[in-house]
Amino acid sequence: MTQAPIVSSAPDTDTRAPQGAAAHLRSTRAVRERASGLLARARADQSIWFTIDDAAMATAADEVAAATKSRYPGLRIPYHSRWRHFEAGGIDRRAELDRLLGDDATAYTRARAHIDLALVSVLLDAGAGPDWKYVESASGQTFTRSEGLGVASFHAFTSGLFSSNPQRPLQADAAGLRGVITDHLARAFQVSEANPLVGLAGRATLLRRLGEVLHAQPEVYGPDGRPGALFDEMANAIGGEIPPTAEFELHDLLETLLATLSGIWPAQNAIDGVPLGDCWRHGGVPGPGLTAGWMPFHKLSQWLTYSLIEPFEWAGVKVRGLDALTALPEYRNGGLLLDTGVIVPREADFATRTWQAGDECIVEWRALTVALLDEIAPLVRDRLGLSADRMPLACVLEGGSWAAGRATAQRLRGGSPPLLIDSDGTVF
Repeated sequence: MTQAPIVSSAPDTDTRAPQGAAAHLRSTRAVRERASGLLARARADQSIWFTIDDAAMATAADEVAAATKSRYPGLRIPYHSRWRHFEAGGIDRRAELDRLLGDDATAYTRARAHIDLALVSVLLDAGAGPDWKYVESASGQTFTRSEGLGVASFHAFTSGLFSSNPQRPLQADAAGLRGVITDHLARAFQVSEANPLVGLAGRATLLRRLGEVLHAQPEVYGPDGRPGALFDEMANAIGGEIPPTAEFELHDLLETLLATLSGIWPAQNAIDGVPLGDCWRHGGVPGPGLTAGWMPFHKLSQWLTYSLIEPFEWAGVKVRGLDALTALPEYRNGGLLLDTGVIVPREADFATRTWQAGDECIVEWRALTVALLDEIAPLVRDRLGLSADRMPLACVLEGGSWAAGRATAQRLRGGSPPLLIDSDGTVF
């Protein structure tokens, strides 16, 4: 018997009011329930965009299991996390950051720096496009796509780009982030006419918005507006002391991020001026009150939450409820399901048209990805002989579905995604 995914309780709020509706949509229960509803609709042949081939689920599970065994032969699978990209090229850049922080840095100091780095780097981790690359001078290696963005953002961080204090370069703070301009980011990411990065201006704008919201919430992010102050918030650390019993539920961290960082996301996704973030309209999604017709994903926020598990655990804080989060609905996970034939587009020109993130077919494709990966995860565990405790969804993604999606894309199209989406650097 497979273990059902853990879901958070949807908040008991008045969904007739904008704030209550937004709070309702900021839960993974809302993500899962609405994604499952769209999957049931597609299986009932009621979707105008897609059909579902359930027989192909075995093929997708085989691909994920094979990728996992290839990447982690001993089946000691780490979390799907930005920290994997910081390890690109076989280099332990976390150790490099810790060396720069100094031998006398405490676990508390390191945790705050790790969180600063991870949060800023994740917000820069939308699709880079096929023509961009980053050459790491120290190693001489060249990196592209997510690994390249991770390595480039690591070096931007260690150079002090996101800090307003020259004496403390190894941090991100509100003033430093508010001062990031597109040209600064372009230099750090080696962008030129010959080396274009998709959505560069959008990424710089996102960092400036981040600086603004951090500055506006000193009760959470401290007087300097540091993302790393989340450590104090979640671990109940006082004065740099970490309680030996420190622990929290992972969904509580996601809710904190969604509530405190909502102001950074594009304003068009809003209910009466209350920003919703990565939440999009779809006519087939029911819901109470003002939530009707909205399909939430919170992909970057969930990617960030996954990427913050390790900084807390390294500092000795127990993180519970890992399967409360969902799969990440993006090119690789969703691409795997298109490439293995699980999700079948009805439109003959689906793969050749250029779509927008808010187009209903893209919203539905992402929702189907979330729901189907919840069903594929136990199939993968069965193939590998692992329990849900040993292989939570965060490890299925890492092992896993993301790598398998990249591998199938490489075999079929030289690595390009199976569909074209016009990206501003804040969603994909």
